[in-house]
Amino acid sequence: MATQSSGVGRIVSAAKAKLAAVNDSISTRSTRHRRRAVLAQQHRLHFDLICKAMDDPALAAVLDTYETDIPLEKQRQFLFANALYINALYFHRIGAMTRAELYGHLRVMCQNKVFREYWEATRHHRKSLPEASEEFTLGLMMDDLVQELADADTDEWWVVGEPPEKSS
Repeated sequence: MATQSSGVGRIVSAAKAKLAAVNDSISTRSTRHRRRAVLAQQHRLHFDLICKAMDDPALAAVLDTYETDIPLEKQRQFLFANALYINALYFHRIGAMTRAELYGHLRVMCQNKVFREYWEATRHHRKSLPEASEEFTLGLMMDDLVQELADADTDEWWVVGEPPEKSS
């Protein structure tokens, strides 16, 4: 009888362990789903605010934190460049784009003079980012990419730079 009781105990213990693993898996998926939903809401809000600032010079003035005077039309272009950059980061953050794909997307964006001007004008903004943050790391990746493109001796911009590993 003790042997049967011990066998049943092992079965119950194994069942509890499997149930706990399933529960953890569901919890992890639920957490990821909530994180994506929050990121999507944050992205929509950011885009709505940027659009309002692009449409209204009085609101654009609130976002004028550049170190030099930037004409209103250029500020509107910078706001749009910011929206494009944040959109690319968003797709990376939700897992729709690997870091290597993001790099390729950013390399295309860097072909635009206005985008490069925006990136330079906002350099001091990125200095406040914590070095351990993903945004800081991606900003450094972008800084390196802009520099490599500026230093390149080729018109074949699509081969400039070393993309990060595709698994990221």
